[in-house]
Amino acid sequence: MDDPRISEAAVSRASSPGRALLGWIALAFVGALPGLIFPAAGFYAQLDKPSWSPPAWLFGPVWTLLYLAMGVAAWRVWRRGGWAARHRPLAWWGAQLALNAAWTPVFFGLRSLGGAMVVIVLLWVAVRLALREFFRVDGAAGWLLVPYFAWVSFALALNWVLWRMNPA
Repeated sequence: MDDPRISEAAVSRASSPGRALLGWIALAFVGALPGLIFPAAGFYAQLDKPSWSPPAWLFGPVWTLLYLAMGVAAWRVWRRGGWAARHRPLAWWGAQLALNAAWTPVFFGLRSLGGAMVVIVLLWVAVRLALREFFRVDGAAGWLLVPYFAWVSFALALNWVLWRMNPA
């Protein structure tokens, strides 16, 4: 360290937010892990789909951006007091992440479009509550969840139509 005014402790504190941010982003991507076990390509291609259904290749890039934004949003909330001060919004964030991760095995693993509908309705509610709580803590964190809420709303509508078009 060339500048004696900067202590090692100050450098450590300055780098901690970066490590925490990466941790929250990594945690957000946990929601994508079931996709490695239950790949979407084959089953999704076989379904009757509405004309407005996005192409399969679009899901990967969209979810990558959404998980990134989810992680940054959670980090912004967490850094305003940690777990103790922000347990309610972070609990809703965790709940939506768990439901997000649960949807893939139900839809693609069990191939239960009706079961996936139940999960995605619960997911929509959890994201909506997380969004509300995030806005109360940090406006930017709330706005970071808005595209995710929009995508889950779209996915809910798509899941509904897929379920109706593909009765078991």
